[in-house]
Amino acid sequence: MTATSKRAGLALIKQFEVCELKAYLCPAGRRTIGWGRTTNVKRGDTCTQAQADAWLVAEYDAFERRVRVLVKVPLTANQLGALVSFAYNVGTGALGSSTLLRLLNQGQYDAAAQQFGRWNLGGGRVLAGLVRRQGAEAELFAK
Repeated sequence: MTATSKRAGLALIKQFEVCELKAYLCPAGRRTIGWGRTTNVKRGDTCTQAQADAWLVAEYDAFERRVRVLVKVPLTANQLGALVSFAYNVGTGALGSSTLLRLLNQGQYDAAAQQFGRWNLGGGRVLAGLVRRQGAEAELFAK
């Protein structure tokens, strides 16, 4: 993979994740805090804005490393950023078993880009926010 990280997907994550300083249940029923953090979050947890921002950067970099392992073809910084934002939302396990990744690793970039829109469900129903997010990720991927 040739992309140099510029954290191109970080702005997307901030656009579509709400930063909450107190733990809450997301639409999919997962305990969440900060910019969509779900790791080790318990009911009643709180954080500062600085902690939420630091978690986001650390998690972004961790997701980027995992995405780089999964992708076997060259990517631009924008493609990498779109995939990191996508994986941040759906998880690297879902990305790893996705048609999106299979097509991408076959070098079918355009067909892979069309797969973002299929990931619009939260808690078993279509969520308008996910429709907008996947559209923005596909747009960044295509830049």
